[in-house]
Amino acid sequence: MKKPKFNSWYFFSNLLSIFIWIFLLIIGVVFYYYYTLPEINFSIESTKRKPTITILDSEDNEIREIGSPYGEFISIDNLPSSLHAAILSIEDRRFYSHPGIDFRALIRAFFVNFNAGYIVQGGSTITQQLAKNLFLTPERTLSRKIREALLAIWLERNFTKDQILSLYLNRVYLGAGTYGVSSASKEYFGLSVEELSIYQSAMLSGLMKAPSKYNPKTNIDAARKRTETVLMSMVDAGYISKKELQEIERDAKIIIRKRNENIGRYYTDWIISQLESMLGKINQDLEVVTTIDKSLQLHSEKIIQEKTSDLIDQSELNQAALIVLSNNGAVKAMVGGRDYSKSQFNRSVNAKRQPGSAFKPFVYLSALEAGMLPNDTIEDKPININGWKPRNFSDEYEGRVTLEEALSRSINTVAVRIARLVGAESIINIARRFGFTSTMSKDLSIALGTSEVSLLELTSAYVPFANGGNAIIPYGIEEIKDSNGKIIYRREGSGLGSVISAPHLSSINKMLKRTIVDGTGRFAKIDRPAAAKTGTSQNFRDAWFIGYSPDFISGVWVGNDDGSGMNGVTGGTVPAKIWKDIMLKAHDSYPPKQLPGESYDKDSNNGFSNLIKRILGKE
Repeated sequence: MKKPKFNSWYFFSNLLSIFIWIFLLIIGVVFYYYYTLPEINFSIESTKRKPTITILDSEDNEIREIGSPYGEFISIDNLPSSLHAAILSIEDRRFYSHPGIDFRALIRAFFVNFNAGYIVQGGSTITQQLAKNLFLTPERTLSRKIREALLAIWLERNFTKDQILSLYLNRVYLGAGTYGVSSASKEYFGLSVEELSIYQSAMLSGLMKAPSKYNPKTNIDAARKRTETVLMSMVDAGYISKKELQEIERDAKIIIRKRNENIGRYYTDWIISQLESMLGKINQDLEVVTTIDKSLQLHSEKIIQEKTSDLIDQSELNQAALIVLSNNGAVKAMVGGRDYSKSQFNRSVNAKRQPGSAFKPFVYLSALEAGMLPNDTIEDKPININGWKPRNFSDEYEGRVTLEEALSRSINTVAVRIARLVGAESIINIARRFGFTSTMSKDLSIALGTSEVSLLELTSAYVPFANGGNAIIPYGIEEIKDSNGKIIYRREGSGLGSVISAPHLSSINKMLKRTIVDGTGRFAKIDRPAAAKTGTSQNFRDAWFIGYSPDFISGVWVGNDDGSGMNGVTGGTVPAKIWKDIMLKAHDSYPPKQLPGESYDKDSNNGFSNLIKRILGKE
């Protein structure tokens, strides 16, 4: 039987048909993915980063940088040649010759990965990586790779090679929350890109493969090994010689920058929250010089943790807050909670709670302004006002006591009797004068601190007692500069003026000194004249200690976010001990001073005082 004659024309025509159909299929797939590409609305300008806000402490040390994770936009012209060479040698040596897709690299990667049995080498070009970063999601699928290739070709047709490389270097993720070589250079080395050594350039380039794995802050050994690989690649690509490599490795000095990322996070949040109201929409980089004392802030955060951690279960206490002010209203330290990572709610600024007896100085000031003196006496006995029967904390009553004794021992019935005499409106007016802005109760319960206020508000209201009688608006920003160093804001004063007369200031300070000497705040004694007031709200829901010297005013609050009561914690216990530690630290380099008005003659106006005393003695 004869074999069928081989028909070459038939064979090749069929083969051609197959190739044509494959070609048409490829064209169809390409067109399909081309027309299903994400919308491209892109320009060089669209890559410009959002403004960065750099926050400095009172000594001009950076404590936080907020804003875009992208650093300063770096053009190829400003890129050091060593970084340029390192990136191309390890990432894409044929970058300047391929059309966006390196088919040679793809084929090489295919065989390397096939022989290894798993993926050990990628074939993506810098242009493809940029396309992925700009337009696509990170999943690994065939459809995404096709779109990535098409977008890479689009980028090559619309931008120059230098523009593409510049875009890539300004957007690539390099670990530690940084995008772009500028941001990463500052994060890891504390240097601008232009200042990088060859070794540092190689280390930065090595991060592109696996930023977390080769992060020099967390894995310096892996980072050094990866850097050696990059340097060998630079030798292989002809960018440096072997002799130069030996010199580079011998002289390599890597100083990893340690950033104070967690210092004063509640404080810096508070600073940021004020910027738009001060400047309007932020559209440029800013440098904000603040009032924070970094050393005192760190100590405050440490003390809050130490003094409360053992009490969480024992005393059913889960939160605390602290404020330290200088006598002109500058906020030197602020702790808004026990752990910022677990709760960013700032209890020192945004939480409003009942201050209890910590509000009483303003009640007693109303008595002084009505004509009484600290050593005048009032009856401490049960009181009934239309069915309301306020009681003392101890549930004990001592008969006639002086105003000074009543305030230092937080006797409730005396405060209520004062409020009944002068009226709630008089107390509210004094509170407003001292800077309180919160809504105030217009009934006699105001005498017991039932009106909710913030810790910052309450602490600030004590400042006039420390500085000689001038009320303040608390502040944290000294000045703001733009990216060119031009000062666009400078604080020029935040005072509310004089709010208390010299004799009344003297009397209040005399009375509040007793709190620490032999009153409810005995745990807070420090090595200098100081005065204070404790506060405990009903059912132990809040415990406060607000105290001051002539130089610093500090307020401490402890409690629970849900308003539940603590187990016997009063203002004279945990808060007083925290206050003492903080104030000792704050006064490290300050000599002791007398409180304002301590030498004033306090026996004036006695006649009217006795009149008021007689009125108050009548029930």
